[in-house]
Amino acid sequence: MSRLTLSVAMGDYDRTRALLDGAVLIDGVDPIFMTLSPEEAFFRAFRGAEFDVSELSLSSYTLKVSQGDCAYVAVPIFMSRAFRHTAIYVRRDRIRQPSDLRGKRVGLPEYQLSANVWARALLKDDFGILPSDVTWVRGGIETPGRPEKLRIELPTDVKLEAADETDTLSAMLDRGDIDAFVGPRAPSCFGRNPQVGWLYADPTAAAQDYYRRTRVFPIMHVLGLRKTLVAQHPWLPVALYKAFDAAKNLALERLADPSAPKTSLPFLEEQIAAAQQLMGPDYWPNGVAANRHTLEAFLAHHHDQGLSRRKVSVDELFASTTYEMAKI
Repeated sequence: MSRLTLSVAMGDYDRTRALLDGAVLIDGVDPIFMTLSPEEAFFRAFRGAEFDVSELSLSSYTLKVSQGDCAYVAVPIFMSRAFRHTAIYVRRDRIRQPSDLRGKRVGLPEYQLSANVWARALLKDDFGILPSDVTWVRGGIETPGRPEKLRIELPTDVKLEAADETDTLSAMLDRGDIDAFVGPRAPSCFGRNPQVGWLYADPTAAAQDYYRRTRVFPIMHVLGLRKTLVAQHPWLPVALYKAFDAAKNLALERLADPSAPKTSLPFLEEQIAAAQQLMGPDYWPNGVAANRHTLEAFLAHHHDQGLSRRKVSVDELFASTTYEMAKI
């Protein structure tokens, strides 16, 4: 019997490695994997719906759902998660305390990025800094001329301007043409220019405290499946969920094997133990039920920041068959 051939665009992560090397198979599917950067996968998925299955920005996906014209439906596999206390960089010669950000110019690669939604939420919740309190400057981090991948309509009190088409945000931060930067990648001037540093003096401690207070492990990316394929093959969402979740579980099992570290990182056992003590044995859970609280927090911030036209509910995001799995 022939299997369904699907194009799958995703990152090369430890949690996808078992799919790439064939240790985990997708029921009924012959996948054609393309390992792409998030920026390329998202741009091509949202601009042209090029892939059958694609890693998607949670923020851009939410934006499209709120507009009612998304080509994909999500499967509750959370491809990327991160605490974004390390995503806010400042000029130390100007920003000596968070309140100094008011009235300043803050660069970002795209206003709609999931990392930036979570970072703006931190600025508001921890320091009372609203999106309208700064001027946002959009541009490429290291490559000039980066646009928003999707059209956005922001509240009138949010000031968003474009950087010069020949300039980059990293160079602007290095020179002092902007006062801060928010984004998922560190600008290249970080670590080289002593005047550029994190807003949070100890971002790890701040993130641990944030999790203890909120129980939120921020979600960045979901797995998207072309809607037309769900209509033709209603078994596909669960098949994808089972395979990607199995690959993630295998990655965590391999990571925790102390005999020979699977990641080139000192103190790996200690860091795993600390993560489990703080967040539990499955510190990277998939599925709607285990993540509803985090998803509801994200959707509230997304709407509050003016990105989604209306408040999107969790149950609008995911294929209905993925909410409950068979048990023995």
